[in-house]
Amino acid sequence: MELIFSAPATPVVPVIGSTALFPVHRIYCVGRNYAEHSKEMGGTGREAPFFFMKPADAAVAVPSGTVGQMPYPSKTSNLHHEVELVVAIGKGGANISVQDAQQHIWGYAVGLDMTRRDLQAQSKEQGRPWCTAKGFDHSAPIGPIVPAAAMNDLQSASIKLTVNGDVRQQSQLSKMTWNIHEIISELSQFYALQPGDLIFTGTPEGVGAVQKGDILEAEIDGLGQLTIAIS
Repeated sequence: MELIFSAPATPVVPVIGSTALFPVHRIYCVGRNYAEHSKEMGGTGREAPFFFMKPADAAVAVPSGTVGQMPYPSKTSNLHHEVELVVAIGKGGANISVQDAQQHIWGYAVGLDMTRRDLQAQSKEQGRPWCTAKGFDHSAPIGPIVPAAAMNDLQSASIKLTVNGDVRQQSQLSKMTWNIHEIISELSQFYALQPGDLIFTGTPEGVGAVQKGDILEAEIDGLGQLTIAIS
């Protein structure tokens, strides 16, 4: 079989302390998975989980100790940050039970779900998809993946984002409305998960706008720091 042009390269994310690379299959995101963020976005608190997607090549992989670059996207004047725990899937499956979810996890990382908030608001008003608001180029910065075998229980970990040194978001993963295992189980009812899938698990309250020249530093206990410059 002859391809009419070269196949695109598979997006990859580095693995902490290793030369190995994690190939990205799909990027799933969970909406409004912290009660206080749900409220600041107009929700009422605890809601059933819902999902949206970003293209795999929206990932901006940032190795440890480096500053990633994200260009300010077109067609927006209100680009928002959302710091999130990312779950990396290493074993596929459909209709996964909550009890079995852990065995499907390969590792964890810090990620940013960057959002064209003005376009998202327009889409909501018009009942249209969020694709241009959430799935644009460079919209999923992510730090190195830490293997699950090297991690203790993340439920008590803190999550934080600063912009130019000022704290914008700060919470604990224990405040997620739906925990990691519940998210995997629910998502697998809609899609057969595959090795290489990344799941962005939602953001706490405090989301806000960033500008060209801003430096974003995102961190989760045990997972290191993700630093991004908006250019």
